[in-house]
This record gives sequence, C-alpha cells and structure tokens, in this order.
Amino acid sequence: MRPDNGASAFTDPAVSASGSSLAHLLFMRTLLADHPLVTHKLTLLRDERSNTATFRALADELVTLLAYEATREISVTEVAVTTPVGTATGVKLAEPAPLIVPVLRAGIGMLDGMTRLLPMASVGFVGMVRDEESLVASTYANRLPTDLTGRDTFVLDPMLATGGTLVTVIRLLADRGATSVTAICLLAAPEGLARVEEAFPGDAIPAVRVVTGAVDERLNDKGYIVPGLGDAGDRLFGEI
Repeated sequence: MRPDNGASAFTDPAVSASGSSLAHLLFMRTLLADHPLVTHKLTLLRDERSNTATFRALADELVTLLAYEATREISVTEVAVTTPVGTATGVKLAEPAPLIVPVLRAGIGMLDGMTRLLPMASVGFVGMVRDEESLVASTYANRLPTDLTGRDTFVLDPMLATGGTLVTVIRLLADRGATSVTAICLLAAPEGLARVEEAFPGDAIPAVRVVTGAVDERLNDKGYIVPGLGDAGDRLFGEI
C-alpha cells in the first residue's frame, strides 16, 4: 500500500509550488529538487576546479538528498509496534525489497549515496555505452533479476542527456514486470526529459518518474548537457 498523506511530490500536470522547495515540472512526473543544499552542492559539482575526490564526495551527498525525495512514494505496509508505553501504528517498506540499478560506469559513483538510505535494497547493474557519432546507446552488460513483479526500482545515472540510455534501461525493467521506475539524475536536459515522456507517457505501466537536481538549458551537438558539468564518469573515476 502507499499511504495517502494528502499530497504527492510528483504532480501531473505540473504546477509551480509557490513558497515550496519543490518545483514541479511539465515533463512526465518529474521532480526538480531545488532545495538550497542541493543547489549549493550541485554548484560545487559543476566547478571545473573540483578534483576527483571532491567530485565523488559531492555526488555521494547529492544522491542521498535526491534519494530522500525519490523514495517519497515507495511501497510500504502498515504495521503495529510495541513501545515502552503502548502500541504505535507505523509502516515498513513492503516486500519484495526495492531494486537499485546503477548504470555503468558513472552510476556506480551514485550507489553508496543511495544504499545509505536503502540498505535493505537489492542491487542490479546495466552497462551502457554511447556511440559518440550516432549518440545511440547500446547494452554491453545486464545483471538484473528475471522477475521484478511488484518491485519498486530506482535507476542511478548522473546525466539525463539524450534520454536514450534511460529509455533502454526502463524498458529492460518494464519487461521484467517492475511496478515503478524512478530515475535519479544529478542533471537533466529538456531533450532527454521529453524523450522519456514520449516513450512512457503519464498513463504508462510501469509508473515512471525522474528526480533531478537541475534541468539545464539544452544539449550541444555532441549530446552533452549545457552548461552541465562535463563527463560525469571521467570526473568521478578519471579519464580512460
């Protein structure tokens, strides 16, 4: 069950929440988490002077902040517990446990920040590589459960640029029966959000959501987000 608290972090159609730290966007069910701490850390992350160690630490902290919002609609089950003075009604995460899917290789840099919030989750992996001329992504590794029926899934990919990688990964999860897919991205481009929206409209199954720290201006002719932060994989792990 998903308890109704009277409000959702994701709104469709989108509206701007005046006085709120959450700005709801028009694309799909997309959440721009524009909390001051997110914006502060993202600004430092963008800075070309931030070295690898600093970039990793900031990315880790950012993911945990974004994950807090991304798990707002996670499936829970009502339970009763005995306190020292009585009985309290609460919730616990529902079974089966959620699945976290970092997209190799850059998504690995987001994994610790996510599992810190969901230590009980399982972890799968998808390896994607993008052809720099065609900008088409292809799958080179797939370590996912064959049956995801009833499971909430969370995809970790620092950059939602063209959207090709995310669409491919969501389809892999959907084909296995995932109940919901929430993508957590440090940055997103309008073109990428539009592509995911086209592939998975609001009434699609599974329910698809994107949580991001910022939506930037556009993509350049090489498919990089502008102003962006460069190549997230290289800045996390060094150039190879």
